[in-house]
Amino acid sequence: MSPYDVRMAGAEHLEGARSVMLDTFYHEFGHGYRPEWHWDVIDLEGAYLRPARHALFVAVEGAEVVGTTAVRAAPPTCPPHPRSLADRYPAVTTAQIFRVYVRAGHRRRGLARAMVGLAHRFVADAGGYEALYLHTDTRVDGAEAFWRSLATPVHDGRDGDAGHFQTLHFEIPLGDGRPE
Repeated sequence: MSPYDVRMAGAEHLEGARSVMLDTFYHEFGHGYRPEWHWDVIDLEGAYLRPARHALFVAVEGAEVVGTTAVRAAPPTCPPHPRSLADRYPAVTTAQIFRVYVRAGHRRRGLARAMVGLAHRFVADAGGYEALYLHTDTRVDGAEAFWRSLATPVHDGRDGDAGHFQTLHFEIPLGDGRPE
């Protein structure tokens, strides 16, 4: 029996989820909280719990949140992403996965895959969505391989400069091929 519970977040999970996210920004990514990128983290309830068609999922061990995944009705924006992606993924029919983070001591246990599976199911069941989009920075250890195991690359924005984001954009099919 697994010590983890992977589920849709409730109000009782918000402080723990925020902690996972902020720790990831500071300790994993090294750039800290940036309001222009991370505005949703300050008001997780307003960003993910209240709006219809948005959701926050957590992995919990006991009472501790150890992982997060979020979904919101949001296309890629231009800038910073290419106009072709903004045109391909209209706001009304695009769901985007955000904040797929697992604390270091809990990785390699299937938690991210399980949370993404719940997010995928949520989007497929919500209706009105035609695409599930995400992007990742390939400089993050394991990120590219993880997403390639679940999604189809749609745009490679890498320029080879390790000092800048090396962004790879993906789509997860909404048909029968749900991530597990």
